[in-house]
Amino acid sequence: MELTTKVTITGPARKLTFKNKILMVGSCFADEVGNLLKIHGFNACINPFGTLYNPISVISSLDRLASGTPFTPEEVICTGPRKATVQLYCSFRHHSRFARSDAREFLDNANERLKDAAQFFKEADTIIITLGTAWVFRHLATDTIVSNCHKIEPKEFRREFLQPEETVQLLEKFTTKHPDKEFILTVSPIRHLKDGAHGNNISKAALLLAVDWLQRKGYGNISYFPAYEIMLDELRDYRFYAEDMVHPSQQAVKYIFERFTESFIAPSEYEQMRLNLKKHKQTAHIPISV
Repeated sequence: MELTTKVTITGPARKLTFKNKILMVGSCFADEVGNLLKIHGFNACINPFGTLYNPISVISSLDRLASGTPFTPEEVICTGPRKATVQLYCSFRHHSRFARSDAREFLDNANERLKDAAQFFKEADTIIITLGTAWVFRHLATDTIVSNCHKIEPKEFRREFLQPEETVQLLEKFTTKHPDKEFILTVSPIRHLKDGAHGNNISKAALLLAVDWLQRKGYGNISYFPAYEIMLDELRDYRFYAEDMVHPSQQAVKYIFERFTESFIAPSEYEQMRLNLKKHKQTAHIPISV
C-alpha cells in the first residue's frame, strides 16, 4: 500500500562518480547535500562565498569564480548598524560568516578562498545550483543586488521580485557559456517565511517556472533534481521539519539525499559510498546504526 506520492525523477544519462569534481552553490540546502557528498567520498567544493539565496547572487558568484577577479578594498563594507559597538568587515558578495574585525584580514581571507575556488571551478565538470528565493535586495547607494544585507539599516535597500524570465536569462547565459560543464538545478525545500507564507509560495513558484522553462529548451547539459517536490509530496508532514519549522530535519535531508543518489549517482559507487560513510562515522565516533 502506497502512503505517499512518489516523485518521478529523471536523472541524467551520465551519472556522478568519484572521478567528478562537483561545485555546489546556493542556499543552505546546498551546504547540507554538499557535506553529505563529501562524507560519502566525493570531491566537492561548497559555497566558496558562503550561503547564497537568489539567482542573481548565485550567477554573480559563479561569474566571479570563472573570471577569478580578486576582491578589492572598494568592495569591503562595514556590517551591522552604523552605531554598533563592534564593527565587522565583509562584502555584499559574501555570507556573514566571512566577516572579520579587520578589513585587511577579511580581504586576504576572501581572496585566498577565491583563488582556490576559482581553480576548482576551472577543473569542475559538474555544478549543482540550489535556488532559494526569487526575492532580492538592492543596495540603493551602489545599485547592486546583494547576497547578504549584513544587518545594515533596511532603509538602505529596496526589496524586489525576480520574474521567472529574468531567472531563465541569467541561468541560460551562464550555462551556455560553459558547455563543458554539467549543471544540476534544484529549488531549495527550505521555507523563507520572512517573506510570509504567500510570499514564500510565490517565490518558489517563480523559481520552479524558471527551471521548467529552461529545461523545455532542451539543453543537454542541464538536469533537474526535485528536492522541493520531494519535501512537499513524499515528506508531507511537519515531523520532517526541524524545530524552526523552516529547515528540513536531518532525517528529511538524509532521505532526499538517498533519492538524489538513486537518480544521479552511478550504482557502481554505492558500495564505496557505504564504506566511506562507515569510516566517517567511526572517525567521528558516531554509532554505525545511525
